[in-house]
Amino acid sequence: MTKQPGLDGRHRDSNGEIHHKMGNTRIGSLRETYGESFAAGRRSDMKLENLLSVTGAKSLTDFRKNYDK
Repeated sequence: MTKQPGLDGRHRDSNGEIHHKMGNTRIGSLRETYGESFAAGRRSDMKLENLLSVTGAKSLTDFRKNYDK
């Protein structure tokens, strides 16, 4: 599959949908990608699904745009 513009480092699943991070991804793992200040004040063993639930964000992208400042 060729690289498609606008995917921001993501890839498409076999059904053509853009791959999303799993809810069980740990904040510590996301800090390796987004930097140590990602979700400041949250435990590194917190799951992404819990972070989204607590903050009210709809997705990782939504959290990064609107809640992680």
